[in-house]
Amino acid sequence: MKNLLKNVSFTILLLKMCFILGQEIDVQKRIVIDVGHGGKDAGAIGINGIQEKDVVLSIANAILKLNNELKKPLDIYLTRYSDTLISLSERTKLSKALKADLFISLHCNHSDNPDVKGIEVYVAKAISKYSDDATWLAFQLQDDLNKNLGFESRGVKFANFQVLRETVNSCSSILVELGFLSNKDESDYLANSKQNKTLAFLIINSFKKRR
Repeated sequence: MKNLLKNVSFTILLLKMCFILGQEIDVQKRIVIDVGHGGKDAGAIGINGIQEKDVVLSIANAILKLNNELKKPLDIYLTRYSDTLISLSERTKLSKALKADLFISLHCNHSDNPDVKGIEVYVAKAISKYSDDATWLAFQLQDDLNKNLGFESRGVKFANFQVLRETVNSCSSILVELGFLSNKDESDYLANSKQNKTLAFLIINSFKKRR
């Protein structure tokens, strides 16, 4: 299978980031990044043996590291900082306790068909005053990952996932499936810690583009 994912230079994206994130706003939004699975719950297992719980934690840690290097870091919290299992209800309770403005749950996908690939972003089926912003962010993130990295966009979808259902009325919330670990190209890409830095940049960049 031809590898269509782009090995974009992190240095080039970082230069863009210096310009984009240099345009800081006075009031920072509080962001909770829900790091999927953990502990005995490995999540999806990649064709190359990588585990979903490790991939999303690596990306979340890359987001934190990159954020801490900013002149004016965003106000970001993780639902887990290590390989521990946190219940879904505890994840959403944390978001509410912190009065988050944005809740984004990071995951990786899996299919019995190894040719299936691409990014899926979910927003809650239920409608609230945050629905428009969540849907806008979902489309924005898909577009960024498609244009900059070559990830196929599989559409913004509406679902009743617990973490979305329990945060829909308190903040803008999305759940991101960052590629298929059952697809060789995407699994190999997500196993590369250098590529995770690029993903981290694009995710933060999408935060900053919010209306």
